[in-house]
Amino acid sequence: MEDKKFFERYIDIFLAQNAKLNLISKNDEKYLWEKHILDSLSIEKFFNTIDITGMRLLDIGTGGGFPAVPVALAYPTLEVFGLDSIRKKINAIEAIKEELEIKNLHTLCDRAENIKERFDIVTSRAVASLKIISRYALPLLKKDGYFIAYKSRKVEDEISEAKDVLRKYQAKIVDIITYDLPLEETHTRNLVVIKRH
Repeated sequence: MEDKKFFERYIDIFLAQNAKLNLISKNDEKYLWEKHILDSLSIEKFFNTIDITGMRLLDIGTGGGFPAVPVALAYPTLEVFGLDSIRKKINAIEAIKEELEIKNLHTLCDRAENIKERFDIVTSRAVASLKIISRYALPLLKKDGYFIAYKSRKVEDEISEAKDVLRKYQAKIVDIITYDLPLEETHTRNLVVIKRH
């Protein structure tokens, strides 16, 4: 699914929104594909291990729509919910959704602690430390649901800090998927896969 052509219209529409709202820094625009879209799509490495058909995914602190929008585009059988408390960001995602007619993408303008629904998968990318974000993500998972945290190289430190929170919610780290983004300097990333029992 990592075909840039498939995402070209999305890239154009995103850049038009970014010009108005500064969803990502101007400096990052030239790395939009590598740093934001490809990074979002790295969840494929986890999706290859389960059947996601009909599942519901909540992306906490979705910001400019990463990973929610690329994931919704790439996986039409998955219902994707992008959650952010900042209205202008949600409006930008709504505009992108309408222009691209993404039927399986939904937006929630709220705070995570106000959400009453439960989801099969929760994601979070560049929001907070694992300890903090786990407090918001884990209560929103169904039994046997997965929390996928997109993390940088300091992952081991974050995991040891998060141990008590994981224990509290009967959650365990079942995998750490490491990958590199195709950038000139080494850009190692991790997907921390946490299962709630």
